[in-house]
Amino acid sequence: MNPSPIQAVVFDWAGTMIDFGCRAPVVALRDVFGQAGIEISETEARADMGKAKRDHVRALLAMPRIAGLWRDRYGAASTEADVDRLHDAVEPRMREAARTCAALIPGAAEVAADLKARGVRIGSTTGYTRPMMADILPLAVEQGYAPEVVVCAGETAAGRPSPLMMWKALVELGAWPARACVKVDDAVVGIGEGLEVGAWTVGLSASGNGVGLSAEDLAALPAAERAARIEASAAVLRQVGAHYVIDSVADLPAALSEIEARIAAGETPR
Repeated sequence: MNPSPIQAVVFDWAGTMIDFGCRAPVVALRDVFGQAGIEISETEARADMGKAKRDHVRALLAMPRIAGLWRDRYGAASTEADVDRLHDAVEPRMREAARTCAALIPGAAEVAADLKARGVRIGSTTGYTRPMMADILPLAVEQGYAPEVVVCAGETAAGRPSPLMMWKALVELGAWPARACVKVDDAVVGIGEGLEVGAWTVGLSASGNGVGLSAEDLAALPAAERAARIEASAAVLRQVGAHYVIDSVADLPAALSEIEARIAAGETPR
């Protein structure tokens, strides 16, 4: 029996439970575009973070600066064949980069263990494909994190910010109603996914794409700069509708306690 009014928590992966700073996709995308003769910035690589990687590649190619560089180099606008070629190159590079960035974010294993002990179901969605997750999943298990359900990019008709991946996770978990479930994510599209489902949403402002630094690099910043960067990231997540915004998954228990009280009081996400 579940003693918590929360039926399920669905987590993102990079920047949420693993890979503090969400660095692996940036490395892979910049490498692959560079090999194609197009240098993209870290800011450009992060702009659509959280989308399925095919959609992410397509979004990069549509950026005016990058589209112009592509036309200059290849004499024509990019096509879906180019999207396919770049995505196919990203996949093995992502797998390599993800392996090196698979450390759990501090607090992730402990939070998951507490939820499991209280009977809350644990699922996950990701912009990574199943092959990109192949090495991450066993490494996460070794570190103490094993969600019951993993829904990967390409396994639903549309990726985030559509609700389909989270709906699939909730269906496989047998968790309902969605208003008694929670989505935890560091990316704008992940918050959108949770809102579209009708779940409570918790944004992570320090550990993910919004700041984009490893834990060590973030800690090394002067205190005022560190606080300003985290607040700027938090402001974006609040702007897109996150019900709660916290620094990292380590801070999640307090937010979940508030959500539990609101569910018990009959409140719904809105």
